[in-house]
Amino acid sequence: MFTGIIETMGTLVATQHEGSNVHLTFESAVSNLLKIDQSLCHNGVCLTVVAIGTHQHTVTAVEETLKRSNLGALQIGSLVNLERAMLPSARLDGHIVQGHVDGVGTCLAVEDLDGSWYYQFEYQANAEHILVDKGSICINGVSLTVVEPIDNVFSVAIIPYTYQHTNFNRLKVGEKVNLEFDVIGKYIAKYMSVYGNSGQHV
Repeated sequence: MFTGIIETMGTLVATQHEGSNVHLTFESAVSNLLKIDQSLCHNGVCLTVVAIGTHQHTVTAVEETLKRSNLGALQIGSLVNLERAMLPSARLDGHIVQGHVDGVGTCLAVEDLDGSWYYQFEYQANAEHILVDKGSICINGVSLTVVEPIDNVFSVAIIPYTYQHTNFNRLKVGEKVNLEFDVIGKYIAKYMSVYGNSGQHV
């Protein structure tokens, strides 16, 4: 489990294709702290560390991951947001993030507000992708607060620290981002789709 509080960024330095899988090698400040089989969140996607080098680590993205996320569009030199798995004793400073991306969204607008940044996104709405005003959303692994969700469009506000320490400072209009919707909302939506107002209980 993760919190959506980014520790550092990693730079993609190598890729290797093996069948439908892609091995991705990143260089980062936390790579030397990792262990084989450890979980690490990359742009919001939980991946398993399969190899470690000097200031580098390698993870494997399977076909389903590449289809569902923006990892398949990464190029050498791309920056990804990194977060190690949460310790049981740690404070939950963001919100509950599983590292299971629900899909991608498209950046519609970026507005510089002279001290903060306002980003607007569009996504493929369905019954389980629930957003509420001032609720939580995970974008490229970053825990953020939803602003003005209308139909399949919503916005977030980015403070200077987040802008400087995540890949939001490189995000441009038209680019894809990974989205993970609040797991509590997804459970409620699933419950209602099965039981509705029937009064049944699990």
